[in-house]
Amino acid sequence: MNTLKYLALPLLAASLVMTGCASRKPAAEVTAGTNPNGAVSTDGLSEDAALNAQNLTGASAKGVTDANKAFLAKRAVHFDYDSSDLSTEDYQTLQAHAQFLIANANSKIALTGHTDERGTREYNMALGERRAKAVQSYLITNGVNASQLEAVSYGKEMPINPGHNDAAWKENRRVELNYEAVPPLLK
Repeated sequence: MNTLKYLALPLLAASLVMTGCASRKPAAEVTAGTNPNGAVSTDGLSEDAALNAQNLTGASAKGVTDANKAFLAKRAVHFDYDSSDLSTEDYQTLQAHAQFLIANANSKIALTGHTDERGTREYNMALGERRAKAVQSYLITNGVNASQLEAVSYGKEMPINPGHNDAAWKENRRVELNYEAVPPLLK
């Protein structure tokens, strides 16, 4: 009986390691037609994230200005190959989301890190996590409460472009900003 315990323990540990950081379940599907805030740009988002962005209810106009609406509509930031460094193009987008989150303490956001298909599963899970943590760190540094953020990696498991070329890989190297509570009202 003791031998069985010792054999099961490594198997359990290996299965936990193999699940990686992608243990978070995707956001629950929301019924269509309940969006009080008009159209939201879902370019560069996975299907689940696009549904989430379009259909969340309980949106807030607090912290939304004409100047930052376009940046708040962006729900993904992209990365160079094998990098978790934020680009200067993404700073305004992340700053707009930081301002909104600061103004709306009840808002919560999941930062999901993704990679392209190249590299091992393990390497890509770690890279996706570094990307999500880079966005999380930027938001916290700019005043967002850490309890409003959740960083998760899906690695190469959820590509938005199934192609096998530079254009597809560029789209897939991203962190999605998925509001789970009180998204921006962009009317």
